[in-house]
Amino acid sequence: MANFVDRVVLHTRGGDGGNGCASVHREKFKPLGGPDGANGGSGGDVILEVDPQTTTLLDYHHSPHRRAENGTQGAGDMRTGKRGEDLVLYVPDGTVVKNPNGVLLADLVGAGTRYVAARGGQGGLGNAALSSQKRKAPGFALLGEPGWEEDLVLEVKTVADVALVGFPSAGKSSLVAAMSAARPKIADYPFTTLVPNLGVVQAGRARYTMADVPGLIPGASQGKGLGLEFLRHIERCAVIVHVLDCATLDPGRDPITDLDVIEAELATYAGDVGIEGGRTPLTERPRLVVLNKIDVPEARDLAELVRPELEARGLRVFEISTASHEGLRALSFALAEIVQQARDAAPAPEPTRTVLRPRAVNESGFTVTRRQSDHVYYLVRGDKPERWVRQTDFANDEAVGYLADRLARLGVEDGLFKAGAVAGDEVVIGDGPRGVVFDWEPTLLTGPELLASPRGTDLRLEDRSRPTRAEKREEFHGRMDAKAAARAELWTDRDDDE
Repeated sequence: MANFVDRVVLHTRGGDGGNGCASVHREKFKPLGGPDGANGGSGGDVILEVDPQTTTLLDYHHSPHRRAENGTQGAGDMRTGKRGEDLVLYVPDGTVVKNPNGVLLADLVGAGTRYVAARGGQGGLGNAALSSQKRKAPGFALLGEPGWEEDLVLEVKTVADVALVGFPSAGKSSLVAAMSAARPKIADYPFTTLVPNLGVVQAGRARYTMADVPGLIPGASQGKGLGLEFLRHIERCAVIVHVLDCATLDPGRDPITDLDVIEAELATYAGDVGIEGGRTPLTERPRLVVLNKIDVPEARDLAELVRPELEARGLRVFEISTASHEGLRALSFALAEIVQQARDAAPAPEPTRTVLRPRAVNESGFTVTRRQSDHVYYLVRGDKPERWVRQTDFANDEAVGYLADRLARLGVEDGLFKAGAVAGDEVVIGDGPRGVVFDWEPTLLTGPELLASPRGTDLRLEDRSRPTRAEKREEFHGRMDAKAAARAELWTDRDDDE
């Protein structure tokens, strides 16, 4: 059974907001108690948080569907619904959050760093909050907004200063074990290392982390072998160490050839340049070459033979033996020096700034576009109209009338006129399964004189025998023709008077 997972697809959903309450205060000797329905509680958020004690995404591999708590419904006597609890999901340091299309959403580095994966729905207003001088006792309340659903791809990219790269069985795990207190699995067969191993190295006063990742083979940048699982974990490293096996018995392999193959794979791999530490291509970062296993006489001779050619390429070369610990002290201090230089060159972290983006004066907050598929319809998109539709109880006529008033005040009706809509045209507010479809009635009247209807009803919706689209369109064009005729007659009268 796998005990380490560094990539998962997580399905998150925020909690649903609680419905508002429509209630009227009833108490002896108080006949006009007024509305006392309270608001519903908002749903909880799904939050990703970096936890230093978490090293794997295994829990989300087994349980990929996570949902926050719903808000509770409001009640009478002004009892507000309880807000849903946030669901905090702990992830390893260095977790990258993407959407299913591969777009980078967040780079979680540092203990306590948070990202809201799915927001909870807003609670609905009760009738006490909806009352006004003109609508003193509303017979409806707003529904709670559904929580947002998000599908996210989580990838762990190891946070380490030094990355060890090389062919399988080159001695990377042995090097980490010899220079730190880490104890990775070591054996004499390829791909012993299946998961990244981190070790903390102390060189004098300097301290840095070293990552031992699975071995590399030709074609790894295209996913062969452990390929991308290997390369993903070196994107944040400040220095790359090529561990070359000088005692290999495989035909056709030698330190120079191994180095060329690894360098070609690093040059081909395209990582996430937007993450912290991933802005510099792998081939442009400081690199060292380690000639390993010089405790074997033939390996020492080969190391002395290839060293001049490697140094001629401008690479610093260290001959070491993880078995006898020869050359490890000089290597540890050289790495500490390079890591410190990289830390000094890194830009100082800037404090998080709150950016305020006020809405433009001429911005309406919604758009109206004419669409045509098998028929013509008008699509209304905007945060306010879509949220209002989601929170409307369409089984309550008064709530529907209230929605019509809000949309008219926002200017949606004027926007439909400008887009060319006429009576009976199909209008869609929202998109996808949350969109609401209705036939537009531009002659729908509004005003306080219509609020005298019984609670829960609206006089504008009392006529159940509604005309068809063709009848509405004919009536609309008839009114337009009558207006045009009236204007023509007016101009004729003025011409006669002159």
